[in-house]
Amino acid sequence: MTNTEEESIFQKIVEKKVPADLIYEDDKVVVIEDKYPKAPVHLLVLPKKHIPTMKEVSEQDQELVGHMIFVAKRMAEKYKCEGYRLQFNVGPKGGQVIFHLHLHLMGWK
Repeated sequence: MTNTEEESIFQKIVEKKVPADLIYEDDKVVVIEDKYPKAPVHLLVLPKKHIPTMKEVSEQDQELVGHMIFVAKRMAEKYKCEGYRLQFNVGPKGGQVIFHLHLHLMGWK
């Protein structure tokens, strides 16, 4: 199996095969804290649908990706972030380490 075919820790979290403190969950996504934060608020929005990278996002996933962004916005509001950054890392050269699509919310108060 290649990196993109192996079941990632994020997929295991989404499928509740490993325990995790979920900050938010709905029918499309879960939100967790980043294990290695790069900002005072560093959350990850994980889709329940397995998509390895942004390269594999299809037209049918537009609503899901939009939902991920909207959830991140709501989390930034919940955590009272005065400024924040939303980031997708794409592929190893783009800094992606775990091959399950995820959106970083990095916020500052």
